[in-house]
Amino acid sequence: MKFTTRRIAFAGVLAAAYAALTYLSGIAGLAYGPVQFRISEALAVLCCFTPWAIPGMVVGCIAANLLSTVSAWDMVIGTAATLLACVLTWGMSGMVKKKPWTAWLVPLPTIICNAVIIGAEIAFFTDKSAFLSAWGINALSVGAGEAAVLYVLGMPLLLWLRSNRKLSGELEHL
Repeated sequence: MKFTTRRIAFAGVLAAAYAALTYLSGIAGLAYGPVQFRISEALAVLCCFTPWAIPGMVVGCIAANLLSTVSAWDMVIGTAATLLACVLTWGMSGMVKKKPWTAWLVPLPTIICNAVIIGAEIAFFTDKSAFLSAWGINALSVGAGEAAVLYVLGMPLLLWLRSNRKLSGELEHL
């Protein structure tokens, strides 16, 4: 991938937006912990349009996790979950172009990766003695929060971008 000023600027703006939206969610008590409604996660659908959303999401996640309750660990583990989800979402882009109905599947990598990985992280740091049951509960609550944000905010964003050919074309040609 060739680095250009536009691509780096896009990734930087996305990182700043992700961090800022997470901080706003955090002020409301919704960004960290077993129940998470990070408004910023809606931006994950951008990875379906351009691979340059991946570094933006990852850097934004690192910055957002500076305020996490498990701090340094969340910067590593949470960011790894975001990276994996974004790469998988980008991998779906070809399928979405060929079969438009599959756009409704775009949120699934983010929901599943965060439910499994962040659910395990929270369980490990809160209840090691009953890890499996704590992981199951945390995976369900994190996954539910991710699903709510991605389907209530992320899908309208994705559908709006797809309907705006000029804007989606700009993203695809970054």
